[in-house]
Amino acid sequence: MAAISRRRPLALAAAVAVALGAGALAVTSASAAEAPLKDYELTWGIKQSYRSYVTGMAAGSFTPAGGATQAADNGAFTFAGGTGTYDSDTHAVRLGFAGSLKIASKLHGFDLTLSDVRFDSGAAEITADVTSGGTTQDDVPLADVTVTRTMTGMETRLTKEAATVLGSASYEGAAGDPLTVVQKTPPTQSPSPTGSPSSSTSPSPTTSTSPKPTGSASSTASPSASQTTSPSASASETGAATQGDIADGTLGWGVKQSFRTYVVDGPAKGRITASGGATQASGNGDFTFTEATGTYDTDADTLKAAFKGAVNFKGHEANGSYGLDLTLSGLTVELDGGTGELTADVESLGRTSDDVVLAHLTAGTSDLKAEDDVISLDDVTAELTKAGAQAFGGFYTEGTVLDPVDLSVALSDDAQLPDGNGDGGSGNGSGTGGSGDSGTTSGTTGGGGTTGSTTGGVTGALASTGSDVPTGALGAAAAVTVAAGAGVVIAVRRRRQA
Repeated sequence: MAAISRRRPLALAAAVAVALGAGALAVTSASAAEAPLKDYELTWGIKQSYRSYVTGMAAGSFTPAGGATQAADNGAFTFAGGTGTYDSDTHAVRLGFAGSLKIASKLHGFDLTLSDVRFDSGAAEITADVTSGGTTQDDVPLADVTVTRTMTGMETRLTKEAATVLGSASYEGAAGDPLTVVQKTPPTQSPSPTGSPSSSTSPSPTTSTSPKPTGSASSTASPSASQTTSPSASASETGAATQGDIADGTLGWGVKQSFRTYVVDGPAKGRITASGGATQASGNGDFTFTEATGTYDTDADTLKAAFKGAVNFKGHEANGSYGLDLTLSGLTVELDGGTGELTADVESLGRTSDDVVLAHLTAGTSDLKAEDDVISLDDVTAELTKAGAQAFGGFYTEGTVLDPVDLSVALSDDAQLPDGNGDGGSGNGSGTGGSGDSGTTSGTTGGGGTTGSTTGGVTGALASTGSDVPTGALGAAAAVTVAAGAGVVIAVRRRRQA
């Protein structure tokens, strides 16, 4: 098998200047540029979500050996015994570490071992030998590193080769766990290293301290290798920070297609009104909620976004009152490692419940990856919760699959959302429903295919149909039957008879 190997040229020439304290390098002749280093440790967890997958869904295990260890509770890995060199010409620190890590799952059929882990600040990368199926591939580049002066908490980004090794193309370009490289016990004198391919025969420094990169220079060969003075302030490959506030965004969700059909074309003989920034696609289609606000963290793969807009379902009209009068607003999506919740404020027959968890969400990937300063997730699975089932009157059962969720959030003010608008807004139709040309409408979809625009949002729509009758003047009647798979149990309110 051909080895997956790439020996890249130095990507950070003169980028990592090392402070050696009061001592000076005692260098001579041909090998004057290099000084030996020893007693270093490298700590890196690869990626937290990958560790969770191996020990969880894959029912596998991590087995460190030969000096490598793993932190408690399925934590990060530490490789000790690091030896190598510091190059005073290029200011590069090159270190190789002892120990190996076996990653195996009988259930999912993988068994691989990482060994000879190396860190090169000049090339800004982590490499390792990878053994799988009896074949060893040398020096596989696992991650690009954003090198910092302290060499602690450095950002990493997984490579294409790492995605191949880990068994999922989705890992390519994904943020890995932070990397720390430190000298375990800085010696007063640093003897020449043994057993390191990069060892230098030059005399050791008269005094030695842990290398501290002090310079900052970007590389043309590695976009993720730009230097910063603080890991938290560094930027991702796309130029966006790895965490911060959401600038804008849209949420596409149809709630449930059969429910929309039931309301407009079924027994409810009602209408659907999108307002307050929400729109509905023509032909009684899906809804789009806009103007997202919230926060994101692509390193931790977390996101919380709230969207503007409301959608009202109204039907079963009798003498000016409605047996079905359901409004969803304040929609919020929260994701952590690919799973999360969809919440909304729910108003039903005059009663309002805030922050109701309507659905459990499962994305197709656990990684939040920004492209052109936009994070997009399509076809996120949504399953009705117990609270969501209650919001629909108990007809839909807990676990019912709802329409999938499409999510796009902008990480900067000038980012272009998928619809091509920097402000995240969807095109507004004329409020004439299915006949609109824009693909979305901000009016009302009515029974029988007729539509009519609303004024004053949801409140105006209620008033115009007589739903402002005081609650005391209304009573509850029997529930109504619904079309197959489409229904909701509706408490029909009627005026009291004189």
